[in-house]
Amino acid sequence: MRILLADDQELVRETIAAFLRSEADISVEVARDLPHAVETLRGSAPFDLILLDYMMPGMNRLAGLQAARQAAPGVPVAILSGAAPQVLAEQAVAAGAAGFLPKTMTTRSLLAAIRFMAAGEIYAPPPAPGARPAPHAAAEPGQAPLTAREMDVLKRLCQGLANKEIARDLGLQEVTVKLHVKTLYRKIGARNRTHAVVIAREMGVA
Repeated sequence: MRILLADDQELVRETIAAFLRSEADISVEVARDLPHAVETLRGSAPFDLILLDYMMPGMNRLAGLQAARQAAPGVPVAILSGAAPQVLAEQAVAAGAAGFLPKTMTTRSLLAAIRFMAAGEIYAPPPAPGARPAPHAAAEPGQAPLTAREMDVLKRLCQGLANKEIARDLGLQEVTVKLHVKTLYRKIGARNRTHAVVIAREMGVA
């Protein structure tokens, strides 16, 4: 997987790049601002994912997102930000971003989100601290909280267990586990198994 990471803060840029490069299947090129990123996109081999800092020079808010998408048609582009207001995340995704990544994410969650987006999915983080649900709470106001059994299933999803393994571990029928998975997806707003794991980790479940 080839990633272009653009951020004007050298320490942040190099720290994230070093972490991603520690993965055997990930290579990273870096850029210091949007013009440098666009130049790299036009003069380099294709990338699988582009990460843009929201506040770096040249971005002009979400206009930089469109510039990157035009320079690399078909390549998912995600926004990085030190601050993570939910409205900004929603605006970024609505504008065509593959996702919105708060820099406060854990490295494990960041890596999961990057793989998720590179696979063609959209990643939007749970609400920021103070607004986001705690474990056992619903992802959206008005939805029912997860039951104890649904939490048991969600934790095992985070461990990478298949439905059959979860059923054996909890002493349930596999069809029952499938029903629990379907219900908890709806409650936390997950699109699929990988997305559920990303959301669970941001909720502090795993």
